[in-house]
Amino acid sequence: MVSLRCKMVVKAALDELGLHSRSIDLGEVDLFEHEITVEQHDRLRAILSRSGLELMEDERSMLVEKIKNIVDEIIADEDELIQTNISTYLSDRLGHEYAFLAGIFSEVTGTTISLYILNKKIEKAKELILYHEFNLTEIAYKLHYSSVAHLSGQFKKLTGLTPTYFKNHPAVKRRRVPETS
Repeated sequence: MVSLRCKMVVKAALDELGLHSRSIDLGEVDLFEHEITVEQHDRLRAILSRSGLELMEDERSMLVEKIKNIVDEIIADEDELIQTNISTYLSDRLGHEYAFLAGIFSEVTGTTISLYILNKKIEKAKELILYHEFNLTEIAYKLHYSSVAHLSGQFKKLTGLTPTYFKNHPAVKRRRVPETS
């Protein structure tokens, strides 16, 4: 999911440069103009950089960002169960074989899609644990784990802590799973 803030920053940057967009999405802006000048391009890069955004022009990097975005959408919307496995879902959404997507992802990020998904799921589990709204059984179900034991095992493998220890010890709650990108 592309944040509204990011879209607003990109739209403002384009407006400042006198450029007009049909649509703004992750890694893609569809402009009415067919060409932009080198000066507009450089200014756009600088404006986006000041806001912490990056002008991506490498198709491989854009594809990786799309993969991350789709995974993030799936994990963020834990109530919306997808009816297929993630590899099939990614292939269908992006129009490429999963092996191709996995290869590009690994080359660009130095990690696998599976590990990226696992890290995102554990970060989401930590968030749900901290909210105290759900027990571990409910969290395991929401995050598509086969059991609490499976969730607990992956949680401990990545964080070094059990979910229960994490929940009951405030000093560890700010510790993040290392990023994989």
